[in-house]
Amino acid sequence: MEAVTRVSGVAYPWGAKNVDTDVIIPAHWLKTIKRSGLGQGAFETVRAQPGNIFDDPRYAGAPILIAGDNFGCGSSREHAAWALGDMGVRAVIAPSFSDIFSGNAFKNGIVPVVLSQEAVDRLVEVAKTDPVTVDLETMTVTTPFQDRFPFELDAFRRRCLMEGLDEVGLTLAKDTAISKFEELLDEERPWIMGERADAGIAVEGAGRT
Repeated sequence: MEAVTRVSGVAYPWGAKNVDTDVIIPAHWLKTIKRSGLGQGAFETVRAQPGNIFDDPRYAGAPILIAGDNFGCGSSREHAAWALGDMGVRAVIAPSFSDIFSGNAFKNGIVPVVLSQEAVDRLVEVAKTDPVTVDLETMTVTTPFQDRFPFELDAFRRRCLMEGLDEVGLTLAKDTAISKFEELLDEERPWIMGERADAGIAVEGAGRT
């Protein structure tokens, strides 16, 4: 997972409320287990409408999405986070998120930023013409107009995002401790280790008549 400490640039000034995961990525895109390519199907039903925000050249490649309350509700499909990531979104700002979507976003290197509705409304207006910055070091969202909105994030999740640690990375970070434990286990309980256990069974079987 790519580390993220600061996301800055153009933002989609959407603000839509109750956006469910079927809107983020429709069900017929769920046949794949690959994370790449899903950006093409992201917000497909919204993009079918003329003049939609996601095909507006002013916001092309925006790394930030500003949405309304209850973003990511509906089914628990992780493809929703994959689709956002594939289209280049690294942070979503909203008054609230579905718990499952928030967890999926975090595991895929997307920062879920919770701000008040008033702050979101202000950012939607600013994003129509100017960039927005999400900073994990200062835990703030700022604009060129001296707007400064603090947000909270679980300390563990913040560390993982800033260090680029997904579940695999967290496990690898403990490689030394795991190796030492396995060595100790091999010494104290050799019968449960694969090769020695197999050898023991073979010897025992050979001695039977």
